[in-house]
Amino acid sequence: MDDAHGATFGDLLRRHRRDAGLSQEGLAERAGLSVDAIAALERGRRRAPRAHTLRLLFDALGLDPLDRAQLTSVAHRQGEGQRPALRPMPVPAGELVGRTADLAQASRLLGEGGTRLLTLTGPGGIGKTRLALATAAAVAARFEEGVCWIPLASLTNVVAAIGAALGLPPLEGERAIEEAAEHLSRRNLLLVLDNCEHLLTEVALAGATLLECCPNVSILATSRELLRIPGETVHVVPPLALPRQDWPEERLADSPAVQLFLERAAARGQPGLDRFSQVARVVRRLEGMPLAIELAAARTNVLTVDELASELEDSFAILTGGSSTALPRQQSLRAAIAWSHDLLTPPERELFATGAAFSGGWTLAALAAVATGQTEPGPMPRAEILDLTSRLVDKSLVRVNRDGGTARYDMLAVIREFAMSQLEQSGRYDEVARRHAAFHVALVEQAEAHLRGPNQGDWLNRLDLDLDNLRVAITWALRTGATAEAMRLAGGLWLFCYLRGYYAEGAEWLEQALKLAEQAGDEKDLTPSKAKALVGAGMLAFLQCEYDVATERLETALALYRDLADEAGTALVLQRLGGVARERGDYEQAEVLHRQSLTLAESLGDRSAEAWAQNHLGFVAWLRGDLAVGAEWCRQARETFRSLGDGEGLAWSLISLGAIAQYGGDLAGAETLLRESLALSQRLGYREGVAWSLNQLGIVERRRGRTERAVHLLDESLAEHQDLGDRWRSASVLEELATVARQRGRPSYAAFLLGAAGGLREVIRAPVPLVEQADLAATRAAVEAELDPGDLATARAAGRAVPLHSVADGYPASTDPPDQ
Repeated sequence: MDDAHGATFGDLLRRHRRDAGLSQEGLAERAGLSVDAIAALERGRRRAPRAHTLRLLFDALGLDPLDRAQLTSVAHRQGEGQRPALRPMPVPAGELVGRTADLAQASRLLGEGGTRLLTLTGPGGIGKTRLALATAAAVAARFEEGVCWIPLASLTNVVAAIGAALGLPPLEGERAIEEAAEHLSRRNLLLVLDNCEHLLTEVALAGATLLECCPNVSILATSRELLRIPGETVHVVPPLALPRQDWPEERLADSPAVQLFLERAAARGQPGLDRFSQVARVVRRLEGMPLAIELAAARTNVLTVDELASELEDSFAILTGGSSTALPRQQSLRAAIAWSHDLLTPPERELFATGAAFSGGWTLAALAAVATGQTEPGPMPRAEILDLTSRLVDKSLVRVNRDGGTARYDMLAVIREFAMSQLEQSGRYDEVARRHAAFHVALVEQAEAHLRGPNQGDWLNRLDLDLDNLRVAITWALRTGATAEAMRLAGGLWLFCYLRGYYAEGAEWLEQALKLAEQAGDEKDLTPSKAKALVGAGMLAFLQCEYDVATERLETALALYRDLADEAGTALVLQRLGGVARERGDYEQAEVLHRQSLTLAESLGDRSAEAWAQNHLGFVAWLRGDLAVGAEWCRQARETFRSLGDGEGLAWSLISLGAIAQYGGDLAGAETLLRESLALSQRLGYREGVAWSLNQLGIVERRRGRTERAVHLLDESLAEHQDLGDRWRSASVLEELATVARQRGRPSYAAFLLGAAGGLREVIRAPVPLVEQADLAATRAAVEAELDPGDLATARAAGRAVPLHSVADGYPASTDPPDQ
């Protein structure tokens, strides 16, 4: 068959279809094409099918080689010069790293479920363009005419850019976008609009028109802000996955963030970097942001990874020196963020800068209070702050976390540093910092009333969420000499610091606040705050076994409370002084102080204070071996704590009752009580309760002969006590571990542990509790009998010489005899 009479491709296709006895629907079904595509080809609306479409048609019609060649020739002749080439996608410089899930998700969205507009969004430098390139390549085969790449970063006219990318004559005038739509109305392709954020209105109008008028056109957009047009599906591009904190060194390179750093460093002539722990430190600091990682990797030509990690702890200013062919905003991290900042309205800029005052995130209420200077802003200011926050979230400058009952917002660290520079340049920093501190003073004082009682866990968690903000507020108060704020913050947080295990940090805050108060002189208004701060300082010093400091702070607080005629404060201090006496082994003095505390609590009708005094009296009793007396006191306390909903108090009464059962030989009863206390303490995040419960459960397992399980529990307990800084309890756990070591046939290691415990006790000047002395004496005697004097002395001396954190490395199962 020839085309000498000027037959078009459409004429020839129609003739072959009819010869094959097929309708348009039949051919479309057999070829895997749309009916509209067959009709368009036959009628000449589409004159030059792609090679892939030709092959599908030839196979469906069963054409012989001669007919295939003829149709191919006509198609090529008709296609010559009829349509200009689409702007092709740029070729990526490197492999796509760490985006397997994002690529699969974006490809699925564009290929299924009717998604015709997919916007890849996220902050500058997150890798939107690179993911768009990979996505477009992955889905190109789904579009008969392929992909048209339309870069908008340096342009101002969206329609002209679309026309130029399609190879059309210049499109101008009011109907320009309609003309582009007419040209695309019968075409099947994917438009990729890259970097839309500075032309949002124009892109939205053009995109809406094209989607409405061009049923076979889909759009893939990258933008720091959503387009907000009907049919838009959004994929937020996340940072690259970071290595987990518990991964071993050899696994760190599995992290996509680490892989990107290593790849880019190798490209800079620094292959073979093997300090994976330091690379992990770098990428964690950069929170997995690809541009930041690439810019950091570029610095490996002049810095070691260790130096780079240290530099980044102080500032992100070194993140410059991107590709010389990249746009200016991609050559430094600051420029990338500044591009987004320049697109903000003045109110958005002001709130963005205000957000820099927060560290670790904030709630809408917190931001509204700091932005307005009102602790409880009214509905209208809150609504305005919500609207502005929503815009900053949409512009990828602020992140939102909806996991809890209350939404929290934050910024990537690199963005927060830029926002802080804007806040400082605005001259508003001092005022915003003062408001930030005032809000958190109010939060602390609101929380303080709930840190014992049925809502204890909720308020502990609330303060934990804002711990970084509390640190910022206290640092500001101490640095600026804001004595009242420093005292209220540090004094109001000591119980939180105790329960959550921040002993050293809380003590440092309190000591610095007290120094400020001393410098402020004898101000009567500060006396109640000073007394509270002294109690907290004394308690946290006591918990770290600084008994002399604790006694001095508590006795000063006692004098202040007595001057104030504050009986509740007096009862609390007496209770704490009783604790110091108890750990120093002065059980008689401890009992006297706790009874005085109980008498005051009873006179005040304070059931919580009564229960605590009873619990401490029980604690003193069982430590000195009076198990029955201890049980009576602790049972009374337990019932009150249960009725009051005091989780901390209940955990302590259970620990005491469990210890009493354990020393009394009721191991099953002890385990029940101690497992309840462990579960409760873990639920509350009450670290001292966890450490004590593990300690006593370890003794239960040792008494049962289950020494492997005992080692596990005791090692966990020792790690907790050591981390808390509680040397008194660490010594007792070491002595119990020594007993287990002797039972497992390791007398030298037992002597080593006894030496370590003895060294601790000498430093803190605290004796072995009476209830523990019998077991310890038996262990010492057995070890001394099994070792010659020289070996015994050597092992003990080695234990005394080793720092506490290096003492317990666990027991290798392969070297120990099996449990009996």
